[in-house]
Amino acid sequence: MLSGSWQNPLKNILSKSERLAIVGIGREEAGDDAVGVMIVRALMAALVPTEHILLVDAGIAPENCTGVLRPFQPDTILLIDAVAMNAEPGTVALLDWAQTSGFSASTHTLPLALVARYLASELSCDCRLLGVQVQNTHQDQPISQSVATSARLIVDHISTVLMANNAYFSERTLLKW
Repeated sequence: MLSGSWQNPLKNILSKSERLAIVGIGREEAGDDAVGVMIVRALMAALVPTEHILLVDAGIAPENCTGVLRPFQPDTILLIDAVAMNAEPGTVALLDWAQTSGFSASTHTLPLALVARYLASELSCDCRLLGVQVQNTHQDQPISQSVATSARLIVDHISTVLMANNAYFSERTLLKW
């Protein structure tokens, strides 16, 4: 099940951002936990380099990407990650970082709320989380079908909004997984 309530708010955020950083978070070899990095990698494969958008594959340590974010000076940071929010697997939610304290982020070195609070404070920017409800985060497992479907929808949505507003994307085909 995929909640559509995230699409219009995300469109508004993407459309209004002059300097947007999209940070994918997750552990690649832990099933659905890889969704954030998979989404960012798909966007990297399709995005023409620009001074207005920064895509970061943060892996399991988003706090380590501050050195890349600081000189970029984003007005908005969108963290994309797998979350456990007691919803149907694959459900997508756009959250304010202050709302993330109740969600599980067990594969990260620091809680997302702490990382987001730090980034928002240090970089004077808006920080949001696009979370995807996990089904499976077991080691050496593939991403579940429901989360993979949601990831494709997220990539399509982000790329459509950015192409319509900024023409930052190439005509390359988006990654398939």
